[in-house]
Amino acid sequence: MNITDVRVRKVTSEGKMKAIVSVTFDDEFVVHDIKIIEGQSGPFIAMPSRKMGEGDFRDIAHPLTSETRNRIKEAIFAEYERVLEEQEIEPDTTPLG
Repeated sequence: MNITDVRVRKVTSEGKMKAIVSVTFDDEFVVHDIKIIEGQSGPFIAMPSRKMGEGDFRDIAHPLTSETRNRIKEAIFAEYERVLEEQEIEPDTTPLG
């Protein structure tokens, strides 16, 4: 399965959650709501999950191998970095005065 598209849908500088991402596989299957979270040892991805019972969370969709998780993570972080760089370069279009 190939990653054919990564879309960073929301980026924020506030709080620990830094972005929400969608990843498309083989132009046929998409996983929404993958989160980029700033952890104690750097950023990581959190797969979409739902709250179960006593406050536990369970992933709705997730890779089965560490190799696949790493491919997804690398693709997400590459696009996230590109979006951050693009945002820094874009001129401020806010009117003065």
